[in-house]
Amino acid sequence: MTVLYEDNHLIIVSKDAGEIVQGDKTGDKPLSETVKDYIKERYHKPGSVFLGVVHRLDRPVSGIVLFARTSKALARLNALFADHESVHKIYWAIVANRPEKEEGTLVHWLTRNEKNNKATAHDREVPNSKKAILDYKLLASSERYHLIEVTLHTGRHHQIRCQLAKIGCPIKGDLKYGAPRSNPDGSISLHARSLSLEHPVTHETVSVTAPVPNDRLWQAFVS
Repeated sequence: MTVLYEDNHLIIVSKDAGEIVQGDKTGDKPLSETVKDYIKERYHKPGSVFLGVVHRLDRPVSGIVLFARTSKALARLNALFADHESVHKIYWAIVANRPEKEEGTLVHWLTRNEKNNKATAHDREVPNSKKAILDYKLLASSERYHLIEVTLHTGRHHQIRCQLAKIGCPIKGDLKYGAPRSNPDGSISLHARSLSLEHPVTHETVSVTAPVPNDRLWQAFVS
């Protein structure tokens, strides 16, 4: 965990792939508890520490996670995130297949299978589906892989993973959505790269960027 921004109202960190944001059935220590421990130690806080989870990243995904440090900030941040145009989130993804077009907008309708925790993208609206919209742009290419920047306009379950797979570009390491092999560390090559939003209390713009994972391929693309 790397702290990217903090004040009395919120804290923004960059999580490593493999960390869970909130506790689950695995019993592994979640990022939320790690952040609480950090706040308690840094500010010498007695008793329990309040920390509100505003949004989540899938366990194999790395990058930016925002938490609220007060209930007032949590309520306002929840409202901001509900209006997706008020929060600007950019993701980077590494794929093996070059997209047919270097940039574009993807619009699909996603359904979710709870049993296998997987989304399916449809070209038109079907029963129990939710509309999913993202913009993508090809940033760079190597001999075998391509770096794609994604801007979300909706926040659906596994949206980026599912929509990129739908156009024939599954994310590197993402076996669930069609990648041929896993990454050695169990991650998928999807990174929440940057976040920009209006501060819930001061109303100033807060913008942060998360460094890419310490991985040879990621580092090669950055350089």
